[in-house]
Amino acid sequence: MTEAGVRRGRPARAARAVLTGLRRTAATTLLLVLVPVTAALLVAAGVLCAPVSLATRGPWRPVRMLGFVLLYLLADLAGLTAAAFLWARRLPDGRDRARRRAEDAFALLERLLRVLRRAGERIFRLRVTVTPPPPGASGGAAAPVLVFVRHAGVGDSFLLLQVLLGPAGLRPHTVLKRTLRADPALDVLVGRVPHCFLPAFGRRAEDAIGELAAGLGPGDALVIFPEGGNFTPRRRLRAIASLRRRGLRRRAARAERMRHVLPPRDAGALAALAAAPAADVVFVAHTGLDVLHSARTVWDRLPLREGVRARWWRVPASRVPSGDAARSEWLLAQWARVDRWIADHAGPDATHA
Repeated sequence: MTEAGVRRGRPARAARAVLTGLRRTAATTLLLVLVPVTAALLVAAGVLCAPVSLATRGPWRPVRMLGFVLLYLLADLAGLTAAAFLWARRLPDGRDRARRRAEDAFALLERLLRVLRRAGERIFRLRVTVTPPPPGASGGAAAPVLVFVRHAGVGDSFLLLQVLLGPAGLRPHTVLKRTLRADPALDVLVGRVPHCFLPAFGRRAEDAIGELAAGLGPGDALVIFPEGGNFTPRRRLRAIASLRRRGLRRRAARAERMRHVLPPRDAGALAALAAAPAADVVFVAHTGLDVLHSARTVWDRLPLREGVRARWWRVPASRVPSGDAARSEWLLAQWARVDRWIADHAGPDATHA
């Protein structure tokens, strides 16, 4: 970049920094307000629910949900406090400051997500079975991987990140929706590690994803949700109708046969494959959280009656087809495999179109 280009970019960076500071200040202020409000609501819910729940052995849903929300808010507040301490501690680190801050952020994210997972296990009876078990911490020696994941159910992305950071020992470089920046701790911590929030203002999403994939190193994992959104039966029907309107009738017919997933949007995945040709590809199918696809189903289905089951498989880079057309067909075939696995393992509570 020329010196003139650098000078032109400075005002834009300064404006983004101001907006980021304002957003984080507003989110943190709201967090500080919500903690005592949620605590008061939790006490009130406990008092009001106790007579009925004790007499009927009910599920204490309001107490469970408000209790988890309070724990989430407190974890967020603890994460912000720890992030500020770690930021100050790394000030004298000089050239290694960015790398060390990223390591600190990954470690802190793993601890916070582990706390939330354990809270989910106790409050919502969350039980997770991963087949085969994650390979374990690699000490940074493993080759980079692209992780393509089915997106269905409340909290599935956070649960996946916890598994990657903890049991799998990988450093996830994640593609997330920009709305998640409303979470102040997540905004701060993800901002210190390689990431991409979508929509990526000022550039195409696939360019941002390709740039993120090109920076992968040993022990890194780029996480993408190719469906582009959480699965619901209504979204599935809309996605199939969209394919038909665009004249992609063969792809629409294949998507119609997949009843448990959305047809993958392959632009981001193809950009990642092109930018990281030496990376293996991991596909992740899961079921158990897909019953939680609306406020009503969250209320009706919690605590969980069925455990969460996940299945992953790894495709070596040498077996990934060449060319966008072949890769698009291959991705759709892998997604059909995801759909078949879900059909075979979904619990009786699962409802699909």
